[in-house]
Amino acid sequence: MKIRAHALLFDNDGTLVSSLASVDRCWARWAAEYGITPEAFARVELHGRPAAEIAADLLPAGIVPEAVARIEDLEVDDVPDGGVELLPGTRAFLDSLPAERWAVVTSATRRLAEARLEAVGILPKTLVAADDVTRGKPDPEPYLLAARSLGVDPADCVVFEDAPAGLAAGRAAGMTTVALTTTHRADELHADLVVKDLSALSALVTEQGVEIAPRS
Repeated sequence: MKIRAHALLFDNDGTLVSSLASVDRCWARWAAEYGITPEAFARVELHGRPAAEIAADLLPAGIVPEAVARIEDLEVDDVPDGGVELLPGTRAFLDSLPAERWAVVTSATRRLAEARLEAVGILPKTLVAADDVTRGKPDPEPYLLAARSLGVDPADCVVFEDAPAGLAAGRAAGMTTVALTTTHRADELHADLVVKDLSALSALVTEQGVEIAPRS
């Protein structure tokens, strides 16, 4: 199938880059520091959700702000220690797009997102981070904000995601969704198109927009 769009909206972790090892390492240390048992920690979905929501699921409200600041520090400090790497196809796919046609939409804070993106040489013209919204994924607010920032109708946007929460946000925003099986099985991902990663796709830029298609 071919997908035509005026703007492409990318999740970051698990879509453009991989920071899974860093996430596991930092959150495990964070949980130990706050006395959270492995059993309680295992019951919480980490991937694709803002840190503030995760902390709120695990800790009393009064210490959530401090705990969120702590996990942000741990993850930012971990970036130079192999905390992030490009996923296959990311560089070539983004390089084929005009800067005004795409944005990064992440559940990470702006400070953390910029640290990870800069470490792998990705400099998006438009970035929507957790700091910019009041409701994170699976709410559509982050993707709707990205569409407004690019001046594009949500119906003309394509969302690229690896997590169910992000795909739900894209669908709720009325956007076409492309799922990458970098962190979840295909049968766990509800999307218009499912591929292994960005290396499985090509993008053709025309005067009418961008045409995305699976590589043969």
